[in-house]
This record gives sequence, C-alpha cells and structure tokens, in this order.
Amino acid sequence: MTARPTIEVAVTMRRERLDNRWQPWRWVLDDVVPAESAFGGVPRLLRQDDNQALWLFPGFAVELFKDDGEGYHLNLSAPAPCWFVLWRMDEEGRVPEPLARPVAVSLSYHDAGRWLDAQETVEQVPAPAAVLQALQAFVDEHYAPEPKRRRRPDSFQSLTDRFGNPASVSTDKQRGGRGGPHHG
Repeated sequence: MTARPTIEVAVTMRRERLDNRWQPWRWVLDDVVPAESAFGGVPRLLRQDDNQALWLFPGFAVELFKDDGEGYHLNLSAPAPCWFVLWRMDEEGRVPEPLARPVAVSLSYHDAGRWLDAQETVEQVPAPAAVLQALQAFVDEHYAPEPKRRRRPDSFQSLTDRFGNPASVSTDKQRGGRGGPHHG
C-alpha cells in the first residue's frame, strides 16, 4: 500500500485584546506554517505583550485522500485557496484564560463543510503557492469531474399532488356555482 501524500504543518493561534468589557480577549487563527524540527512536539507560547499572545501548535499532518479530489478542487477554484483549521477552546489551558487549541487542518472544502455542519469553529488562512501547486498536481492526477447530465425540463415531469399522488391539470375554465362573484 502506498502512503498518502502528507504535508507536515504547525498552527499559530493569536489571543488578542478587545475593547469590550464583556469579552476582553478573543482567539483567532494566525497562520499555518511548514513544520520544522525546532518546533518540538508540544504547544508553546512564542511571544506575549499587553495586547496579544501568539501560541505555536506543532505536529499536524495534512493528508491528501484520492476520494476527496472534489473537495480540493473546490478549494483550488475559490478566489482565495486556503488552509482550513478546526479549533476548540481548551478549558485545561496553561494560561489564565482558556487556550484555543487547533484540532485538525485540511485543504478540503468538504472537510470544512462537515466541521461547520457539526457547529465547530473553523477558520481559514491563505495557503502558500508551493502548497497550492502540489495540491493542483494531486487534483490533476486523481480527480475527474462527473459529466453533467442533461436535466429533463419540468414540463416533461409527471405531476403529483402534495401527497405524491398522480395529479392532472385542466385548461378548461370552470366557473363556480351559485353565490360566486358573477352570480347574483
């Protein structure tokens, strides 16, 4: 069995101060960067000041699956192809506030859609040109769009009522009986 193409990455998350008394801080996805051995294997605080903190989360493997070619194709054909990152708040974080912890990284629109359907937090950042070129080569090799089928015009569809029973339409005008608008 051949291994799937995999891109090793790390995620940076930024905690930034807000001018809001109900929510003084928020977490946002900062970037997805190529993995480096110097990153180590555990999350760490890179820098912090009074207005923001930047955390590094190493150790993400973005695998490319042959059966998800359409999801990658949709990403590549978007105006701004990107990384999708699913992240959750970790109440066990090592800072006074909960820590925003990335859970998964993908290049597939289908993955992002499933995560959003599950009401997860998903953010995106632009993917670099080298990653997009490799993704395009993968899509070119493994994805063939389904041929479009001609849709049958509605006028040829059989009519059914709201219960699914056969129905018919008559073009003969029928007037109501007594008491209608034209009878006295």
